[in-house]
Amino acid sequence: MQRLIKKSFLLFIDFILVSVAVYVALFCRFDQNIPQQYIKVYINTVLVTTCIKLFTFQAFKLYSSLWQYASVEELIQVFLATTIGTVLSFLFGMLTNQSMPRTVYIIAWMVTFMLVGGSRLSYRLVRKANSWAPRIFAHRKCNHQKRVMIIGAGSAGSLLIRQLKFQKELRSVPVVVIDDDCNKQGSHIHRIPIKGGREQIEKMCKKYRVDEIIIALPSKAKNEIKEILEICTRTKCKLKTLPELSEITNDNIDLKKIRDVSIEDLLGREQVRLNNSEISDYISGQVVLVTGGGGSIGSELCRQIAKYRPSKLLILDKYENSAYDLQNELQYKYGDKLDFEIIIACVRDRERMESIFKKYRPDIVFHAAAHKHVPLMEANPTEAIKNNIFGTLNVAECAHEYHAKRFVLISTDKAVNPTNIMGATKRIAEMIIQSMSKRSKTEFVAVRFGNVLGSNGSVIPLFKKQIEHGGPVTVTHPEVTRFFMTIPEAAQLVIQAGAMAKGGEIFILDMGAPIKIVDLARNLIRLSGLEPDKDIKIEFTGLRPGEKLHEELLMEEEGVTATHHEKIFISQPLNMDYKLLMKELNNLAKMVSDSDESLDGLADIISRIVPTYSNEQAAV
Repeated sequence: MQRLIKKSFLLFIDFILVSVAVYVALFCRFDQNIPQQYIKVYINTVLVTTCIKLFTFQAFKLYSSLWQYASVEELIQVFLATTIGTVLSFLFGMLTNQSMPRTVYIIAWMVTFMLVGGSRLSYRLVRKANSWAPRIFAHRKCNHQKRVMIIGAGSAGSLLIRQLKFQKELRSVPVVVIDDDCNKQGSHIHRIPIKGGREQIEKMCKKYRVDEIIIALPSKAKNEIKEILEICTRTKCKLKTLPELSEITNDNIDLKKIRDVSIEDLLGREQVRLNNSEISDYISGQVVLVTGGGGSIGSELCRQIAKYRPSKLLILDKYENSAYDLQNELQYKYGDKLDFEIIIACVRDRERMESIFKKYRPDIVFHAAAHKHVPLMEANPTEAIKNNIFGTLNVAECAHEYHAKRFVLISTDKAVNPTNIMGATKRIAEMIIQSMSKRSKTEFVAVRFGNVLGSNGSVIPLFKKQIEHGGPVTVTHPEVTRFFMTIPEAAQLVIQAGAMAKGGEIFILDMGAPIKIVDLARNLIRLSGLEPDKDIKIEFTGLRPGEKLHEELLMEEEGVTATHHEKIFISQPLNMDYKLLMKELNNLAKMVSDSDESLDGLADIISRIVPTYSNEQAAV
């Protein structure tokens, strides 16, 4: 109803303007002395010629445009509509023998264009004036509005500035733009100055009293974004970033999707390139089992696998809460399009595993179930052994007995030259699947990678809680480093590596350069708008039992070869004597059953299985 009222109002205004324009043309043509004959022609034809022009305006959709966003394109519409309407009016006059001098039509065209175009742009000009006011009088309103720096003077930056100006309810005023393009520096974008490249960020934040920085570089490489963000974190401004380029549609940015900069952004990891056809070939139409499916990596594996339409997805976990949350998420997203089932079970229970494999006959198994927390496993070594070694053995032997096509073990960099029980148990798990690959038609492989940001047991959630409580943030050692990648990246590369499996490989993911944990802590503090060592203290607590100063991804005796994927490598398989390994595992099982939850005695047998294992804390 409101739209109909607006359209009727515009029609009425245009009727008056067009009628007046013709009279003004006559008035100008005859120098204020209009001959009586033309006054008579005007009275006889004004209603018809005005209606002709209004119908032309309607044909050019002048009554359906959003004139608060009027620009050059809308002005061109007015120009064309006015021109054609004038020509049709001239032809009507010629056909009815009630024409006027041609100069009258030309002048009428000019006046009509100015009046109609001016009426359309006037609303935009008023809004423009209102949008300039906050910048002009920013010093008076600085207590009420956020002063925003935009990094990026491209099309995304331009759209962002325009929308921030129009949507005043956000109370965000763009005050300065930063761009590395020398050709843009010194100019303006929507009247906002472009004041240099990234080297000027800190200086301009102080000069313009910036409260918030928005990164408007959706198509920029992640490593470049990382470099810019590292500069931004040295300011005390809140940091935000635009959504991905694919989410910016129809020259419009959904301001609700502008999000806070996360620690993942500071990691600078490029988006994973996947061979979707290769992955689809081995997952589509297959029964896929994910153990530990409710955990950080397991749940993300399930999300990624679901995209490739398995015939059935089995999500196995012993923790019902996390599995229940994932169940709700997948049901909401896929409904009946995904056939999946939640199985509450523990991989230690051999009989339960047997019944599951017998019932569902999975084609592909992703084994993510494991105890992963290093200090807790040092205190509870038998639990690590039962879960990580014998749980893996149970699932692997069931995969062999029930003819699964492929078995993918999720391993860790802590399995390399392990100094803790968790790493040693994961190394033994690798040895189990390598030895079984030689005697089974099932393709057994492992994928080895480092820490994932935000996973259960990760330092990131711990640091965030410590910051929320005002600190201190605790770091074990000033020089300790770890490899990091995001959870989605790790899951995607695990699935991609599974497509390459031939049996016996240990795939190693490219983790990039190791990151200092203390740098991670400082960046997280800065992202919270605080200053490290001033607002939030950092305390060093010393390496915990079993922790290394630096992790490794490859043992000395392992060679490495590249694959057709730039982020996946293969270590050369080592010779494993299956019978000898099983003999040692039987001895270990007996010792575990008699153990009093200490490493005494267990360390010796684990060292025989994993010669590179040392349970002494790494030297600092």
